[in-house]
Amino acid sequence: MHKLFLLVLTMVLLCTSCGWYPGKHPDRVLFVGNSLTYVGNLPAAFSALASANGHPVNSDMIVRGGATLSERVADGSVMRALAAHRYTAIVLQERGGDLMCSFGPDSCTQSRQAIRILANLARKKGITVVLLGTYQSLPLPSRRLVQAESSAAVDAGIPYIDVSERLQRLRSGAPELTWFYTDGTHPGKDLVLLDAILVYKQLLGSYPVVRNFTVNAPIYTSTSGLTETLRAADSAPPKADTPRAMSYASASVDKIISTISKDGQRSGSGSLSHGSK
Repeated sequence: MHKLFLLVLTMVLLCTSCGWYPGKHPDRVLFVGNSLTYVGNLPAAFSALASANGHPVNSDMIVRGGATLSERVADGSVMRALAAHRYTAIVLQERGGDLMCSFGPDSCTQSRQAIRILANLARKKGITVVLLGTYQSLPLPSRRLVQAESSAAVDAGIPYIDVSERLQRLRSGAPELTWFYTDGTHPGKDLVLLDAILVYKQLLGSYPVVRNFTVNAPIYTSTSGLTETLRAADSAPPKADTPRAMSYASASVDKIISTISKDGQRSGSGSLSHGSK
């Protein structure tokens, strides 16, 4: 019996040293988007928030400034990423205004088609897919944007995360928070936090309990140097002067959650372990 115990103990130690044991591997999420996705590094912020709450998540991204989802379909980058890695969820974010036909009548048609194609690619692999909304500063365009984005998500059969209307309420109720980057267009520190909380709620099914956390990853600006090459959210940045960390206090997280939790979820909640329906 003693020899059997020593044999079992040896096997356990060997398995531990080789880096494998049941349940070790964290979930993996792919973010596909543009500068609205990478300014402030939303993928890394989401991973840090999830990890702080006991759910380790590796986040990758395929992003480029001004990029559209149609371009990601055309270059096959998402398909290659799905073949190379086992993702549990994909977060899609379109270029701002495409689904409102802001770049011509073909832009909204092409965008909706790209969302359907990418959703179907992921669905075949049992991967959860969500469409993360963009935002408009004025109330009427904001409502029109949400209608267009939610319609595209319904058409693709995937959940939609409304950002714009929630941002409208938060800007009114918490004007002291940093909603926009210094250029007045891209996400500021607290808009990145709002996105991270909304993605967390959608994929994990509840709001985070731990409210303060630090993002130890590149905090990209609009001049990031990023291309559409697949990269981990915490990979070394192309530019050496990119800031490497961002901390969030519980007061900001509490303010955002207390406001958006009153709205109810437009799209319900999901799980990283289940594919989209």
